This record gives sequence, structure tokens and C-alpha cells, in this order.
Amino acid sequence: MLKAEVNRVCRPQDVPRVLRWLEKGEMREARQGVPRWGSNSTFLVQLALSEPDAPQLILAVYKPQRGERPLWDFPNGTLCRREYAAFLVSQALGWQIVPPTVLRDGLRGFGSVQLYIAHDPEVTYFTLDETFRQPLMKIVAFDYVINNADRKGGHCIVGEDGHLWGIDHGIGFHVAPKLRTVIWDFAGEPIPDDLLADLERLYCEIESPMNPLRRALSELLSEAEINALLARLRKLLQRRAYPRPGPGPNYPWPPV
Repeated sequence: MLKAEVNRVCRPQDVPRVLRWLEKGEMREARQGVPRWGSNSTFLVQLALSEPDAPQLILAVYKPQRGERPLWDFPNGTLCRREYAAFLVSQALGWQIVPPTVLRDGLRGFGSVQLYIAHDPEVTYFTLDETFRQPLMKIVAFDYVINNADRKGGHCIVGEDGHLWGIDHGIGFHVAPKLRTVIWDFAGEPIPDDLLADLERLYCEIESPMNPLRRALSELLSEAEINALLARLRKLLQRRAYPRPGPGPNYPWPPV
């Protein structure tokens, strides 16, 4: 499978140009198949680029809105928007959890398009060692903030440069508590001060009606969902500790 360098290693400084490529690239089918994750329509696509100094092709994961499976508890046609909202929150925190993501028209209509991160699919949360403790601490806090209802083991992937990424955030940001994750390693432990500072900064940005992040999220989520997001941030900042499992269900199914 052809992979551009940016599919192998995506650094923070690469993100602006990658977003431009994801938005402007000519979308083509990637005949090698589709990623194994996700219960909704998910396609591996090639984006052909014509910019000077850009790779000829990059790989991306395309999730068309019309391929979303209806859910009883989420409004139809909103999962791709939630994928993009998760990227915006990840970027605002500066944690580089979610790969670069855009919303655009594609081969099967409007949907989310996310940079494909080259990785070994046999490496998941369940195979990670202690060296991934710090990035996992960020993912756990992030999942609580976005109310991630589907953090499976395979939704943690490691890029070829060793960076830990989180993928598949379509069922997040619900107003009701729905955190379902396989990562409960830090339950009850204090959240590091540097992460709390990032979370407080995020809260201030979203709380301000005229802030660019707040305005962008308002195009993707309901007002009630944004208020619930702020409430989760307040609770985390007040408790200064990682959440513990609640009444449940606390784990996604299947967990892998």
C-alpha cells in the first residue's frame, strides 16, 4: 500500500498543510481495502495532490454521513460532525490525540475525512507497555471531556514514529453520561498539573461565545451538548482526579 511520509509521521507542525490537503485533494478509491475498525461505512481513500512540494498521494479514512448506522440515542447524520468536533478539541488542548480531520464532500457525499496513520493493527491498547503511560493519561482525560462512548482497545494506534493516536470518535459529546472505555488504569488518580492547565484553558475558550473554537463547535453540536461539555470540564477541574467507573455500562462492546 502506498503511504506518503505524512501517513507515517505526522508532527504538530505538519497539521495545517495536512488539513489543506485533506480538504483539497482529489478523492479516489483505494483498492487495497477498508480499515477494520468501525460499524459504520468506512473507506480508505487516496487523495491526489497537485501542490508544489506536496506528495502525489496521501491516504485518508473517509466516513460518509449517509453510511452512518442509525442509533437510538444520537441524532441521525451527526457522527461525522462529532468526529470533527473531537479533532477540534484535541487540537485546542494541544495533545495531538486525533489525527488531522476535516468535513467535506467525497465519493459518497458529505462526511469526515481523516489522515490515515500507518500502524501495526496488532498493536492496541492491550499490548502497550509502561512507556505509553503519559499519552494514555491524556487520552483518558480527553475521553471524559468528549464523553466518548466507544474507546475500544483497537481505537488506540501507534504510528511508525511511536506516537499514540486515538481514532473513531463518532459517538461522543452526548448530553447524558456515556463514557465507555477499556482504559480505567488511572481511575481516582490525580490529574497532572500540566494537563489540568490545558483543560482549564480549553474551558475558557469554549465558555466564551465569541471564541473561534466555541463558534466552530456550535456548528457541529447542539447548545445542550456544548453546555454538557462545559459541565464535564468543570467537574474534572474541580475534582482534579480521573473519573472512576460509574453505574455502567462502563466498557464498550466488543472491547477490542
